[in-house]
Formats: sequence, C-alpha cells, structure tokens
Amino acid sequence: MGFPEARMVSYQQLAAATRIGMLTRERDTASACAQALHELRRALPLDAATLLTIDPITGAHLQVAGIGYTTMTSESMAAEFVSTPWYANVVRQTLPPSITEDAEDAASGAQRFRNGWFYAERVRPAGFRDALTGALRHHGRVIGLVTLSVEGPGTYDTNARQLLASVLPALGALAEPTAHTSDPHDLPVNAGANLVTADGVIDLPGHGPARVLDDEAFRQLVEAFAGSDGFRLRVLWPVGQHWNRVVLRRCTTGSPLARRAVLVSEAPTQLPYSLSPRELEVLTRAARGQTNQTIAQALFLSPRTVHSHIEHVLRKTGSASRAEATALAVRDGVLKPGAEDLEHFVERTGAGQAQR
Repeated sequence: MGFPEARMVSYQQLAAATRIGMLTRERDTASACAQALHELRRALPLDAATLLTIDPITGAHLQVAGIGYTTMTSESMAAEFVSTPWYANVVRQTLPPSITEDAEDAASGAQRFRNGWFYAERVRPAGFRDALTGALRHHGRVIGLVTLSVEGPGTYDTNARQLLASVLPALGALAEPTAHTSDPHDLPVNAGANLVTADGVIDLPGHGPARVLDDEAFRQLVEAFAGSDGFRLRVLWPVGQHWNRVVLRRCTTGSPLARRAVLVSEAPTQLPYSLSPRELEVLTRAARGQTNQTIAQALFLSPRTVHSHIEHVLRKTGSASRAEATALAVRDGVLKPGAEDLEHFVERTGAGQAQR
C-alpha cells in the first residue's frame, strides 16, 4: 500500500484502510462518507475532519461529511483556502502535506504555512496546531478535499501522510459528486450519460457521452423538461442509423443548483414490437390524443394512410384497441415526443406513473 519501511503500520491502520476501500461499494454514499471519516479516526489521531466535494455546477466546495466541523465553517474555510498558494501545494504534491512537515523551500523562498495568514487567522484560532490535507481525485480530475485537524503540534508525520495517501482514491470515489447523480447504479454499463445544466453539459465518470445531445430537437426536449416539474421522461430516439432508449431524470441529490440539472442517459435498443419509425411517430401522436385527421395533417399523410399505420400498431403490439395501444406506449415509454408534447408524457412522481 506504499507505506514507508521506517515505521511499521499497525493492524488497526491496515484494517481502517481496508474498510474505507470497501465503503465504495455502498449505495448510501452519504453514510459511507461519514463512516470513512470515522474509519480514519481509528487509524490516525484527529480532533476534527472534513470531507468536501466540488459542486460540478458552482465550483464551490461542499461538505459531504464532517467531524467537529459545521458545514458552514468547513465550506467557508475551503472557499478561502483554495485561493491561497498552499492549495496549489495540496494539488501538486504526491503526499498530502501536513503542517508538521511543511518545510521552508529555500530555493523559491516560499512561505511556510504556519507563518501564513490562513494558519494565523483561521486554523490556530479554531484550536488546531497540526492539519493534514489531501486532494481527492476521480478519473484524473480533482473533485474535492479531505482535511484532518488535531489540537496537538507535531502529529502528522510522513507515516500519517502515507496512510492518508493510500485511501485518497477510495475517498475520491465516495465524494465524486456526479457519480451519485440520481443513483447511477441503475444506469446500464454501456449507457452514455451526461448531466445537463443551464451552463452546459457535464461528463459522468465511467460513462461515455450521450450522443443524443448532438440532436437540436432533443436538446429542446431536455430544455423543456428542465423547465417543467417532471421527475422522469422515457423516450426512444434515433442516433444516426440506430435507436436508443433514452431517459431524462431530475437530479434528486447535491446542491440546490445541482437539483435543477437533468441526467440524460442512453442505451442502444431496437424499436419494440418491430414498429417502423413512422409507426412510432403515429403512435406518439395518438397517445397525445390527436385524431387521425390531425395526425394526417401534421405528417402530410392521408387519413387512410394514418388509419393503416394505426392498424399495424394494434396488430404488432397485440392491442385490442387504440386506447390500449396508447396506454402501452405511455406506460413503457414507446414514444418519440417533441418538446411541445412534454406535458402529455412526463412523469411527475418517483412511482413512475405518467400524468396524462
């Protein structure tokens, strides 16, 4: 695990590091983050600790777990700390720096942390004489910070820095903000996925981009969904010559701004019931409540052709009536709606019941 030879690592420290790694399997990430700090407390001396993630929308550091730090105190200190030159040291160094081993850099003349304003005005007045801070990374990106603080000086030596370094990957996986957006555990392994915000599109670790977002008509649908009170929308959408099952979901975790974002996921599929693209389009309009005459006018078809498409849909889906076929379409998301159709098909509760 990369521990130094000079000092034997205790069984308690090894066990704590192992348990922190196992916490990455937990679905309840909030509890897992809190438990990770308590495991660190078993392995290293600490009087306070904070685990912070970077909000992907605002860029602010948000506390996801803390011991001895209130959320307000932790987040305000982080906001000031990231503007200091010492934050760059945290991001740059392989080992998390500590106040104890913050040596003077004679070549650059860099100021020691304990002689700087942040220590004098923020750390020392809080009652701490030593602290250990590590940058959290996930898939190569810096996504947060972890800081351990203790009242006694000279506590966090190289051994402590090595121990914290060994669990930083697990802490990064736990604190990754986009990894827990609307429960990614139910995203298919091969799903493309993005978090769509008012300011842009955010990639999700472990998933390729949702290529459906390259379609202007689909982006209009996402924009309409974001402005609605919808919880979920399931549709079928073409990407090139292929079809995808696409799900739009309201984010239910994170900051208030993050909860206004939309999770878009896509997975390859075939059109169900051997429907043709035109039959899917006719079924979508029928499910919206349009008559054959209205559908014909919208699609520049004759009413007879629309009637024929409806007959094919009934036969292929095994439906006894138009009402049964449209109910099936809404229930299973066998739809390709436009932004103007949103209110007819969006689901407004987590129970998956579409509001008609």
